[in-house]
Amino acid sequence: MGFEGGVWQVRGGREPVGEIVIDEADFPWLSGGFTAGPGFAEVRDLFARELVLAEDDDWEAWEEVHGEIRRQVSLISPDGPVPEFLLHIEGDRAWFRWSDEPFDDDA
Repeated sequence: MGFEGGVWQVRGGREPVGEIVIDEADFPWLSGGFTAGPGFAEVRDLFARELVLAEDDDWEAWEEVHGEIRRQVSLISPDGPVPEFLLHIEGDRAWFRWSDEPFDDDA
């Protein structure tokens, strides 16, 4: 399956958060240009905080922020919603990985 050129949507609340046009596929990561939608302002600080915490190796706090991102946004592939994802957004770039199956939290 070719991913480059595909458009993935980030949704949240009542307004679109943005779109990602894939320009690089490096399994398991996809990345591309991010165009913010009107809903991005509501989650911009969460994504900025998530990156800072990852850089600081503060994984406990990162888990909390990542969980909040997952509660507030969904990721939609060209084929439909994905149940699990890890999404980073910085400026006009986004990179993510996803799973077609929910993660087993008990594993």
